[in-house]
Amino acid sequence: MTPKDDNRIPVSVPEDDYSLEDILAEYGGSLENHLLRGSEPPEADQEPPAPPEPASAEQAAREPEAPPQAPPEAPSAAPEPPPEAPQTPDPLQAAEQAAEANVAKLNIPHPKPISLEDVVGSTVDAVMEEAKEPLLSPRRGLFSRKPLEETETLPPPPEPEPEPDPEPIGPEPTLWEAAHDARQLYIRRKHTVLLPLVTALPPTVFLLLERYQVKVPYWSGDREVQCMVLLACLGLTALLCRHVFLKGFGMLLRRRCVAELLVSLSVLVSGLDCAARLLGKQSGGAMPYASVSCLALVFAQWGVRRESKGNYDMLRAAALDDDPPYLVAGTSRGACKQRGSVPGFFTTAARSDAATLWQTALLPAFLAAALVFAGLSSAGQERSGDFLLNLSAILPAAATFSLPLCWALPWSKLSEHLQKTGCAVAGWSGAQKISARRRMIVTDTDLFPPGAVQLNGRKLYGETQERAVSLAASMARAAGSGLERLFNSLVRSEGGCYEKVDDFSFYEEGGWSGMVKGESVLMGGASFMRKMNVKLPADVNLKTGVYLAVDKELAAVFAVKYSPSENVDFALKMMQRSRIQPILASRDPNITPSLIKRKFSRGAGMEYPGLSERIALSEAEKDRDLPRALLFREGLLPYAETVAGSLRLCKAVRRAAAISLLGSWAGTLLTFYLTSLGAYELLNPLALEIFLLLWTLPVLLMADWTGRY
Repeated sequence: MTPKDDNRIPVSVPEDDYSLEDILAEYGGSLENHLLRGSEPPEADQEPPAPPEPASAEQAAREPEAPPQAPPEAPSAAPEPPPEAPQTPDPLQAAEQAAEANVAKLNIPHPKPISLEDVVGSTVDAVMEEAKEPLLSPRRGLFSRKPLEETETLPPPPEPEPEPDPEPIGPEPTLWEAAHDARQLYIRRKHTVLLPLVTALPPTVFLLLERYQVKVPYWSGDREVQCMVLLACLGLTALLCRHVFLKGFGMLLRRRCVAELLVSLSVLVSGLDCAARLLGKQSGGAMPYASVSCLALVFAQWGVRRESKGNYDMLRAAALDDDPPYLVAGTSRGACKQRGSVPGFFTTAARSDAATLWQTALLPAFLAAALVFAGLSSAGQERSGDFLLNLSAILPAAATFSLPLCWALPWSKLSEHLQKTGCAVAGWSGAQKISARRRMIVTDTDLFPPGAVQLNGRKLYGETQERAVSLAASMARAAGSGLERLFNSLVRSEGGCYEKVDDFSFYEEGGWSGMVKGESVLMGGASFMRKMNVKLPADVNLKTGVYLAVDKELAAVFAVKYSPSENVDFALKMMQRSRIQPILASRDPNITPSLIKRKFSRGAGMEYPGLSERIALSEAEKDRDLPRALLFREGLLPYAETVAGSLRLCKAVRRAAAISLLGSWAGTLLTFYLTSLGAYELLNPLALEIFLLLWTLPVLLMADWTGRY
């Protein structure tokens, strides 16, 4: 039975028996309140009566049983006088008497007397009736215990994380067609730097001679002749460097604001300034800044040409084979060499580089600042006629000579280097994807390419040579390790055959197990065999040996020799210099960091994850991700050169763009300050050219550093 309290909420009943005093202590208070509610209500002008305190279990036990008495006729009848107190005063009885005195003062009616038999009978009847009712939620009380939580129903497993949406691949031409178009574009821009330099240098040379007080005939002292020469040189240079205008306004149609656009605008403003001076609409003693715009055009044309050269070298290498042997993809753990196809390579290569994105974000602000500063330094200083002059000085300083070279020079340097080694990187996006984490997943075949793993001897124990070779080759193929090629040649030479391997498993100790025609086959190193309770002969002790056991009995021992390659050693040194962490994802039980440390000089810093992670990383080679780079040669060296070169490219482009943009902002502020003061002697064209050339020097050094690794 499940008893309930006065609020009709069932409570759990423990299995232990309880005495009558415990039952009265639990239900006495509620029953007394019930009897009090049956009495007459108090008068309206009196305060509501306070419920009397329930009698304790000890007091109920001390009171003798009395026969039931008839209730009094009036609720105001006085109760019977309490029994005489003993000589020793009882504190409980004293408290009782004080409570009854208070009740008498407040004129609160006493409860009707009831016998102990009626209390027990009503309690038992209530419990019997409540046992038939449905159980409700339990409440803690004297007879209740904290209900146990449900543990049989397990929580549902977490929902798997949604896979990222694959990158869209739009319609793209074949790599051969793209390489052909890139070649035609490069041929048109190939010889467009030397001749513009010839037309752009004369004004600078004349200014340099005047700086050293050398008088130039028909030039020195004649502003009209100077303006004519400057305008002619500017027009010829602009005609030869027309690709700068095409790129600047063409990128504007693609919602990209690049340095070529600011250079084109500076050329137009400088030409208008010279034309206004010739027409007599503007007069001033300051030298026009057309020579600065001429040199800016030459540097911008150089950047356009080098970018075309880099794109051509990249696409020419990528078009060597429609089905390249390997591609490099970016994973969550780092760069991974995979087998795949080329769709998506051109789409990745066509994305904008970091320098273009940074320029698009900041150059509109520089352009707006140049217009505002030109107006403040001219009209704001009551020199409205100097607006074109000031703007022609501020715009080249905002564009700088180095901004068009931030991406073009490092990209062409890397593409030319990788094209010679049989590799191709898909532009900025591909380089950034494979070098962002500074890690490379390295497998067995990367460290020991074909020919580096050789059989140095074998010994059989109770198995035929054909049977032992067949079992070893079948286990190596099931494991997918680099030993597969070694045993494949043995199977062909010995006349064996591959057999089906069931229940194949890897072991952390460095070995494999499987079932072949009902026989248990174990294969691995010496330590693995000892842990699997396979007895090994005392005369066999090989550090790089491969042991084969059938039904826990040794069947064969193969002495395998791992020969280090100079290219692999050089690749490991290159990775260490570039601070790229290699992750060893080998399935060969012999290829461990200790072996690599013995064979190579720079293999100690290689990361060696657990077995399950190594298997997962080695299986990533079979994935089909978008190609970020293409490899047409075997071995670790082309793979390492691609990742290390991509890392250096990203570093060089970011640093060059940051320095160039800083120089643009500094040049804009400096030219505004000097033009507002009218200090054109300090801000002469020759001084501005030297200032811009100094900001170009770090970019040239970084571009050369990109190809040195």
